[in-house]
Amino acid sequence: MSPDAVDLGQPSLSSTLWARGGKRVFDLLAGIALTALFSPLLLFAAAAIKISSPGPLFFHHLRSGRHGSEFRPFKFRTMRHGRKSDAVELVPLDHPEITRLGRLLRRTKIDELPQLFNVIAGDMSLVGPRPDLPEHVAQYTRFRRQRLAVRPGLTGLGQVNGSASISWDERTRYDVYYIAHCSAWMDLCVMARTVGVILRGEEAFARAYEDSPFYNEGELLGWDDHVEELKRREQAAPDHQDAV
Repeated sequence: MSPDAVDLGQPSLSSTLWARGGKRVFDLLAGIALTALFSPLLLFAAAAIKISSPGPLFFHHLRSGRHGSEFRPFKFRTMRHGRKSDAVELVPLDHPEITRLGRLLRRTKIDELPQLFNVIAGDMSLVGPRPDLPEHVAQYTRFRRQRLAVRPGLTGLGQVNGSASISWDERTRYDVYYIAHCSAWMDLCVMARTVGVILRGEEAFARAYEDSPFYNEGELLGWDDHVEELKRREQAAPDHQDAV
């Protein structure tokens, strides 16, 4: 998908100095430092994957990033080699195709640590909306397209407020709020809360957007139009399931 062809739905972008340049500088410096810090863990995980199961070290799947540009985030393989990928399938931790080691890597988020290389390369940020599949992005409403206004993140506001434990729309509302209010303090808070999510699990932090301190009725640009558009889609195609 060409970045120039993506309509971002007139996002309400934060105009802080952090959002306009400081965030990228921090991502680069912190990404290098964190890669060096976690390099023993990365090497140990890589060796354990190669020893415990046959197949490639990394799982590569195309994702849409900032302005719809496509890239391949690095991720340690956690499922059995040869399994056919299903873009719309939800994969819980007890999925039979996940290896024993893979469950540990997913539960602790170690499988996503190689995405620090994507952060250094500029495809991703430490904090931001999680990258989505291009086929999902093609079905985005104008409200959801606001997620493409910034680099996708290794963690994000939606991830530390429930992630897969809350609905996709709830996560999107968190993402749109983040884009409009991005700051150094918010990024630090999200990263700190990420540690708690790793230790206690996503469910311990799950809360609906309207129950969060970020909720302000009518603030999110295009939310009402988004709800109406989904209703029109359901009426036009009753069997359609809103997978994205």
